[in-house]
Parts: sequence; structure tokens; C-alpha cells
Amino acid sequence: MTQPDWIAVDWGTSHLRVWQMARDGTVLERAESTDGMGGLDRDGFEPALLRLLPPPVLPLVVIVCGMAGARQGWHEAAYAKVPCTPPGLPQAVKVPTRNPLLDVRILPGVAQDRPADVMRGEETQVAGFLSLNPGFDGILCLPGTHCKWVHVSAGEIVSFRSFMTGELFALLSRQSVLRHSMGEGWDPEAFDTGVDQAMGRPAAVAADLFTIRAESLLHGLDGATASSRLSGLLIGLELAAARPYWLGQSVAILGSSGLARHYRSALEAQGVPAVTADTERMTLEGLKAARNAMETP
Repeated sequence: MTQPDWIAVDWGTSHLRVWQMARDGTVLERAESTDGMGGLDRDGFEPALLRLLPPPVLPLVVIVCGMAGARQGWHEAAYAKVPCTPPGLPQAVKVPTRNPLLDVRILPGVAQDRPADVMRGEETQVAGFLSLNPGFDGILCLPGTHCKWVHVSAGEIVSFRSFMTGELFALLSRQSVLRHSMGEGWDPEAFDTGVDQAMGRPAAVAADLFTIRAESLLHGLDGATASSRLSGLLIGLELAAARPYWLGQSVAILGSSGLARHYRSALEAQGVPAVTADTERMTLEGLKAARNAMETP
């Protein structure tokens, strides 16, 4: 088998994604595993990577984004500070490897001093979006466990805020008293109601959350309706706090799941049109942009 020209890697907390790449940017093969950063010690990263690759026969450049560069990861890659362009190979850290044919470079994350905030991996998605939309000036929303709102201007990350909305939903729906009321399915009207309640009365959200449980006990509230309203309350609370980011701005949502559609629906209900872009594609485009920079004089 012909060796790929280089390897693109997205190393998250729970998953590892690897693309074998041709010189022209074509994906030759994609592979993934559950060997995320959270389940590996420092000596486990190189073997986890090699399990997804053909044995290299020539020196092989590997460009990595994500949690492999965290303090608890393979090798720490110090944060770049905003305002900054999304970090590229000049800021990347070269990782010592046992296999001499591996040339591993880990891209840094991005940090903000006030208010204190950090990201790892999302900055590569931002780089990918900007490589395809170089004139974009506005806000990028990256839904997930910790949703990011990123202000981009003149090709730079100007500022950003992270919201623990996804983690809060997981905790409340699985570990709080509300777990007894949750169900499968989706109720768009209940979601919209939750968004409106939270944006109109953010100080009352703690009470509105308990109302979900009370309605389940007293009125037989449907499980899908309950979980959809919970999602709406939490996303609405986030939108209320993030209003300085999205109000009057061009907004793009980087995500491919139902969650991204929910954010788009909530924003459009506020009169904010939003375009969407696939997260995995943006990550790969960001890694390709980093690789292309190696060949730029």
C-alpha cells in the first residue's frame, strides 16, 4: 500500500479521529477509535495512533489538534492568547516519539485572560471555516458539551465565551430529580416555550426547571416534552447571556447534529439568521490549512 503524504488527527477527550491524506488534500482513508485523551496515560498516545495507521516506511508528518495538547495529554502545547489568528504550525509543538518515522506536531489551543476562558480543538474548526470563508466577520457558534461563541474579525479570534450548557443538560437529565421525567423524542413547541421562558425571565429558570418535574407528577407531562423544554430552558439561558455576541451580527453555527439545528432554531426565533457548517469538515479543513502552511515560503 502507498504511504499517505501526511496524517490529520483530531484527538478529543473521548474519541480519536484520523485521516490519511494525499498531497492534494484528498482523504485516502478515515478511521476512529474510542482512545480519547481521557482514557490514556502519556505512554498510550503513540500506540493508540499507530493502531489506526499503516506502518510508516518513510518519515510521516502527523498534524494533531485537540486534547492531545492538554496538560494531561500526550505533550502540552501552550495556549495562544487572544486576539490572535487560529494557531498554525509555527506555534505547534513537536512531540518526541519512539518510532523515528513519525513527525508529530500538536497545534496549540487558544486562551483568554479576562474573562478567563480556554479552547482546544475548536480553534482548528475556526481555522477551517476561515479558510473557506476568508472574508467572514462575525460570530461562530460551536455547540457541544461546552458551547463556544467566538468573535472573529479580520481573520483573528478577537474574543470568546464558553457555556457549560451541554454538560448541565446531561447532569440535570441524568442525575437530578428531573431524570424521572425525561423521555425520548423531540417536541419543538416545548423547546420554543423553554427558550422564550429563559430569555424572558432568566432569573426564574431554577423555578421553571422544577416545574417540569411538578407537571410530570400532577399532569402527566410527556417525557419528550419534558426533555425538550429542559433543552429550551438551558439554551435560552445561554442565548440570554450571549446576546452581546449574536445581536446584530452575522452568525455561523459549526455543527452537524440535532443540537446545531436547535441552536439555529432558537436564534432564528430571535430574528437572527444563521448559516451552518459541518464540524468534522471544518476540523479537517483547519488541519489541511496547517499542512499547506508548511509548504508556503
